[in-house]
Amino acid sequence: MTNIFNKRSSWVLPYFIFMVLFVVLPLVLIGFYALTDSNGHFTLSNLAAFFTDAKIINSFLVSMEVALENTIICILIGYPVAYILADKDLNKSAVTALLFILPMWINALMRTLATAEIFNTLGIQLGKGTLLFGMAYDYLPFMIYPIYNVLNKMDKSYAEAAQDLGASPMTVFTKVTLPLSMPGILSGVLMVFMPTVSTFAVSEILTNNTIQLFGSVIQEQFYNLMWNQGAALSFVMLIIIGITMYISPDKDEEAEGGLI
Repeated sequence: MTNIFNKRSSWVLPYFIFMVLFVVLPLVLIGFYALTDSNGHFTLSNLAAFFTDAKIINSFLVSMEVALENTIICILIGYPVAYILADKDLNKSAVTALLFILPMWINALMRTLATAEIFNTLGIQLGKGTLLFGMAYDYLPFMIYPIYNVLNKMDKSYAEAAQDLGASPMTVFTKVTLPLSMPGILSGVLMVFMPTVSTFAVSEILTNNTIQLFGSVIQEQFYNLMWNQGAALSFVMLIIIGITMYISPDKDEEAEGGLI
C-alpha cells in the first residue's frame, strides 16, 4: 500500500473514478436512451422528434431568441462594467469587483424566487420582460468577468502607442481595445448563451410557465417518464454545446488578450 501511494500516478485514480462515474457514465446513459426505444431497440425516432415535433421546434426557437436577447443585454451592460473594473484610473478599489460576486454567493433559485416576489409585490405582470430581467441578473457576472480578465491582462502599451500616434480615445477603443478583448467577449457569450437556452427553472418562475424554453421541454419529458425522448433532446443539447466549445477561442489566445 505504501508503494502505491508513493507513485504520483496513483493520486489520479480518485479523479479518474469520479470522472467515470459522474461524467462518462451519465453521457453513455444519455446516448443509450436517446438511441433506443422503451423496449431497448435501436431507433432514431427520438432524435427525429426534434425536427418534426412542432412544440419542441417552437420551444427551441423561443429559447434561441431569449438567449440571443439576454446575451446582447449582458454584453451592453457587462462590457462597460468590465472596462471600468479593469481601468486603474476609473476603479481604484478592489472592493468594487467583489460587489459583482456577492449575488453569486446566494443560490440561483433563491435569487430567482426573490426576483419574482419583487415583481409580484410591485404588481408587474410576469412575462418575457421579467424573464429577460431575471436572466440578465443571473448571468451578467458570467459576461463581466471573462471580459474583465482579458482587459486586465491586456498590454496597455498598445493603447499608449496608438495615442502617441494621434489616435482619438474612440479610435483607440474601436481599433485596439475592442479587438484585443474579443476572446473575453466570446467566452462570455458562450457562458451566457448556452445556459440560457437550456434553463427551465428561471423561465417557469419568472413567467408562471407561460413561456416554455427548451430546458423546460426536456424537464417535462423526464417528469412524464418519457426517458428516451428526454435523453434525445438532452443529446441534441450536448451536440450543440460541443460544437460551440469547439469553435470557442483558444485559452492561450485569451490569456494574451486576443494576440495570435
